[in-house]
Amino acid sequence: MTKIKDLVEKERLTQPMLIKSCSKGTTNKGAPYLNLELQDDTGKIVGKLWDAKESDEDVAISGTVVEASFEVIEYGGGLQLRVNEIKPLDQSTVDLREFLLTGKYTTEEVKTEIKKYVNSITNKNMKAIVVEMFKKVGDKYFEYPAASRIHHSFYGGLAEHSLGLVKTAEAIANLYPNLNYDLLISSALIHDMGKTVELGGLVSSEYSEEGRLTGHISICHGWLMEVAEKLGVADSEESLLLRHMILSHHGKLEYGSPVLPLLLEAEVLSMIDNIDARINTISDLLETLEEGKWSQRVPSLDGRQFYKPKL
Repeated sequence: MTKIKDLVEKERLTQPMLIKSCSKGTTNKGAPYLNLELQDDTGKIVGKLWDAKESDEDVAISGTVVEASFEVIEYGGGLQLRVNEIKPLDQSTVDLREFLLTGKYTTEEVKTEIKKYVNSITNKNMKAIVVEMFKKVGDKYFEYPAASRIHHSFYGGLAEHSLGLVKTAEAIANLYPNLNYDLLISSALIHDMGKTVELGGLVSSEYSEEGRLTGHISICHGWLMEVAEKLGVADSEESLLLRHMILSHHGKLEYGSPVLPLLLEAEVLSMIDNIDARINTISDLLETLEEGKWSQRVPSLDGRQFYKPKL
């Protein structure tokens, strides 16, 4: 099987591919087509299946591995697939490890680092809440992606994204000692835990019904209130401040936060959350791009194109 990172223009192949996502479209002449995002453990690539039939739609289920026949073409400075046919495969025969993207750290490395930061929290109430939140979410914290598509959308992406935040938070707290280290670290560790319910699973890029109806911010906030009540600290200032950090971490109302950041630490958390997500998004974009080339436009980043320098 040829890996996505090794595909070259004009190749014609038939092999298993994971359908990360699928959407329907119609050409200017009214012909239906499928827009596929295909994946293996080395990367993702867009595929177009033209003149799609209803039987093709039945096969193209997000989160499943199919047998795809395709041609590799150049499009917009990168590679794309012209998919000619997709056939269903018996999912029980598929080794998903061949199709799941992973981060730059092993699960054990991330667990060790996360534990170190949990242990660094000195405020008793905050530490108790954080520890109980980790008990509530369990191993899903270290398995789930941080997003369906845009950033850290790989196995273990949630924990790696959170680790990126706490490392950045630690560095900023060292520069600005007026910041409350415990509040910043605690909220960075738990801020996205609700994504283990919001996202549909480890493989699919679809959202769960609960996720679509309530969102990860409200899910995590609800858990935090339950945990604080269980620990007998629901009326503490620590609990209230952590609740605000969770609710405001997207920074703006139009980005999904029900309240704006009203604490210095909340403002910092929203900024470093955005920094980590954007660096990951742009880094992934540039990784497969040739030096001296421009990327395709990125809808999540104001439709901008990014240049990969020759330096």
